[in-house]
Amino acid sequence: MGQTYFSDEHIYLQLEGDIGTIGISKYAQEQLIEVVYVEIPSTGQTFKAGDEVGLVESAKAANEVYAPVSGEVTEVNTGLEDNAAPINESPEADGWIAKIKLADVSETEKLMDAAAYQSFISSLE
Repeated sequence: MGQTYFSDEHIYLQLEGDIGTIGISKYAQEQLIEVVYVEIPSTGQTFKAGDEVGLVESAKAANEVYAPVSGEVTEVNTGLEDNAAPINESPEADGWIAKIKLADVSETEKLMDAAAYQSFISSLE
């Protein structure tokens, strides 16, 4: 298992080489309570860090999913389009949204590691 990073928009990036798996953090899922719909990006789509790459919707809100790094979508979790349950049950495992080939791995330096992210979410409560 590679390194996991987090953005301040509560998006995680699990990095293996230059491929990153992205999705919403467990904290984000807990705030949404129950995600009922997920809009995923298209394979081959490219974006820059901060671009909107998807959407998660709950009964109480719709939240954009912003790319934590720049890259190209290599794979998407198409199962989420028909069934959002995995994002509620295990957002940082089965509930992943997309895999991306990073344009520049050094962009991860702008993200938080798990310990820094825990401190960040503690400051929000």
